[in-house]
Amino acid sequence: MPGRCLNAHVNDYDVPGGSGIDVLRVFCGPDGRHGNALGVVRDGRDHPDEASRQELARKLGFSETVFVDDPERGHLDIYTPGLRLPFAGHPVVGAAWLLDLEVLELGVGAVFARQDGEFSWITARPEWAPPRTLQQYASVAEVDALPAPPPGEGWLYAWAWEDEAAGRARARAFPRRDDGIAEDEATGAAALLLSDRLGRALNIRQGRGSQILTAPAPDGTVEIGGRVVLAQAGL
Repeated sequence: MPGRCLNAHVNDYDVPGGSGIDVLRVFCGPDGRHGNALGVVRDGRDHPDEASRQELARKLGFSETVFVDDPERGHLDIYTPGLRLPFAGHPVVGAAWLLDLEVLELGVGAVFARQDGEFSWITARPEWAPPRTLQQYASVAEVDALPAPPPGEGWLYAWAWEDEAAGRARARAFPRRDDGIAEDEATGAAALLLSDRLGRALNIRQGRGSQILTAPAPDGTVEIGGRVVLAQAGL
């Protein structure tokens, strides 16, 4: 696959080999590091109901786990440790890369995907993304200084310009919900919403060093792109 970056010897996750659960890192930085960990259950039949899927997502503890119900048609089901999501950016980018598909089917609709060199892209609609508070700060230093999580309630995407003319932004993401995820390393849905609000393409540095690219289109959709690494093969 074009741009396929393999790092299967890395085993930093508490997922047993042979489990059928691949671990990806999505939206890695230019050096291949960082990115948001994603569990991918290749055969959703192993966990046939919502309760068992939610329990596995809780045990794995990743910000999201995706269950593949049809690997040929790209039917996906996405969970955080505490809830089911109709759409999320980094699980869909990661699954599109892993399954090598051009279309994925979610409850919200069809998501188109493409590979462009080292980057994997999906096209999504802003209304698919769960609500977030997009809060701009005056400087990168203010964003970097935030505790994890900051005081308050509700999903917070804190951002500041690194270089406004170039469309480069610094961001951190805080779910602020009781599921053990204090800070989300790389959040495609929030980047999508920010790109839609600003009406421009963005190059976002999030978390410890993850990179998310966005590109809004005239039809109201937004492309979200980034690098994907296979951190642990489950088969």
